[in-house]
Amino acid sequence: MADVNHATLIGRLTRDAALTYTSGGMAVCKFAIAVNKRRKQGEQWVDEANFFDIVLWGKQGESLNQYLVKGKQVAVEGELHQNRWEQDGQSRSKIEINANNVQLLGGGDKAPRDQPQGATDTVYPADFPDDIQF
Repeated sequence: MADVNHATLIGRLTRDAALTYTSGGMAVCKFAIAVNKRRKQGEQWVDEANFFDIVLWGKQGESLNQYLVKGKQVAVEGELHQNRWEQDGQSRSKIEINANNVQLLGGGDKAPRDQPQGATDTVYPADFPDDIQF
């Protein structure tokens, strides 16, 4: 049987995404999401959050970066990736999700970073006819 490395998460961004580029010109969009879970502890329900770092490469990262703002709900599909390095003589590691697909789901009150609050995508002139014959 083949090994499987697949992760699917739905959560909210904990901060605005950061877009950088590698020395070769490849776009790298990094952000983090919180995935909330509710569980019963004794007689009370307790909310628990888990935090995940996401890396989105290439054109999808470039185009979605402006919409990946704190509080926005997203669905992420990808693979787990373990980064390893040495710091002060100690071995360190961190698991991130290399996203293959990110879907914007809703939530969050902010407009895209390059669009003013309250702006719309489509603006119609005042004399635009609303009874067009097809």
